[in-house]
Amino acid sequence: MAKAPPKPEPKSEASTEAPAVKSKKPLFLILGIAVLVLGGGGAGAWYFTQPKSAQHAKAEPPKPPVFINMDAFTVNLQSEDSDKFLQTAFTLQVKDDAQVEIIKSHLPQVRSRLLLLLSSQKAADILTPEGKNKLAQEIVAQVNKPFEPKGTPQTVTGVFFTSFVIQ
Repeated sequence: MAKAPPKPEPKSEASTEAPAVKSKKPLFLILGIAVLVLGGGGAGAWYFTQPKSAQHAKAEPPKPPVFINMDAFTVNLQSEDSDKFLQTAFTLQVKDDAQVEIIKSHLPQVRSRLLLLLSSQKAADILTPEGKNKLAQEIVAQVNKPFEPKGTPQTVTGVFFTSFVIQ
């Protein structure tokens, strides 16, 4: 007679069930969300605790320039061979209206200073654009000098020629 195939041996419980492997996806998902929430909260706290910068503050509109029109000057220029005259008019740009009042109240001194400066010039020196720019700087320096000893200087920021004739 034929033998019956051997019966498989019963496996023990430990060998029949594989150990249960838990997925780590939920753990990583929870940790990722926690990092995002804490990072966002920290960034928000930092942003709101910083002092307001000048960029966020309302910027004041720039003040319009303030000008003083000077009466025309006519002076003899320094010359060796012939008489040369300079007739010029210009406008001074100042910091504010207070400077306008200071200069207007001392206008005789301003005109005297400028007459002495203009009459000391040579025609050849002030014919070029560079010469005119240098003269404008000298005018600013003369008007900015204090009117009183140890006084505060004026704040003239520019000179704009409106007429400039040499004959």
